[in-house]
Amino acid sequence: MPTAEQLKELQSKTLEEKIQISSARIIEWYEHWDGKIAVSFSGGKDSTVLLHLVRRIYPDVVGVFSDTGLEFPELRNFAKSQENIAFVKPAMTFSQVIKRAGYPVISKQSSRKIWDLQHPTEKNEVTRNLRLTGFSKSGKFCPTMKLANKWVYLKDAPFFIGDGCCDLMKKRPLKKYYKETKLHPMTGVMTEESDRREQSWKINGCNAFNLKEPISTPIAFWTEQDVLQYIKKYNLEYASVYGDLVEDENGKLRFTGCQRTGCVFCGFGCHLEKEPNRFQRLAETHPKLYNYCINGGEYNEDGIWQPGNGGLGMGHVLDYIGVNYEPIKVEE
Repeated sequence: MPTAEQLKELQSKTLEEKIQISSARIIEWYEHWDGKIAVSFSGGKDSTVLLHLVRRIYPDVVGVFSDTGLEFPELRNFAKSQENIAFVKPAMTFSQVIKRAGYPVISKQSSRKIWDLQHPTEKNEVTRNLRLTGFSKSGKFCPTMKLANKWVYLKDAPFFIGDGCCDLMKKRPLKKYYKETKLHPMTGVMTEESDRREQSWKINGCNAFNLKEPISTPIAFWTEQDVLQYIKKYNLEYASVYGDLVEDENGKLRFTGCQRTGCVFCGFGCHLEKEPNRFQRLAETHPKLYNYCINGGEYNEDGIWQPGNGGLGMGHVLDYIGVNYEPIKVEE
């Protein structure tokens, strides 16, 4: 089982060394599955690098784009411009998903806990107590299962909060595609993005052959700077929403445009951002998407706030959690 020390050692290697190691993991994955592999391609910088890395060795490997309708239009256009990309779509729209699974705010872990508290039943009484106190049925204290005190008030919010959107919008359509095609996916996720991904790597390494749903993450030990250096080294084409790739005063590479290109309307982590935050930037770069996201909304017959009236109603949600989304006025 890989260790934290091994991860640090891998992360400290040069880009050329990382390319060689990742290429070995790709070959290992390809040969294990007799070539029945695919790259989950979001159009973002990480999956763009992974697709290029894979196709340097195996030019005919298909890329799979999850066309949720939540991407920046520039990402979708970029994906359409690439060769051999399969498009998969979810069975529901995002507004339908919110009505069913709640608004995605705070974090995936916290939103799941809030969802449990907002949906009390006799069957989940023990779970709800765990979310509020951290104590299991046996009396064991499980701090990671407890909702942070500062978010407990959200259990009484006039809207539902949940973590189900990613599963419904992205994971299910991709799982369906991979099951039907019998292809085995590779993704561009990296351990530095979250503790959860780091823990997963420590258990499975880059190639998780033994999981119920096997998956490969060949660049898991790369850093964002590695990705940007790779793009520069190979002069890769990338989605225009990122802007230009430049070097800052400290010699670090960065994009001048969007720094994150996940789902446009996702609120996970938005409360941690400095202004201009993602929604304020969206107001400037994509005003139509901003208006659809922030405005609209309505109360249903049960008094629950949800999408409607031509918009998602995220403004009401952001007001409640204290996130400013008003466009920043630039003084002339």
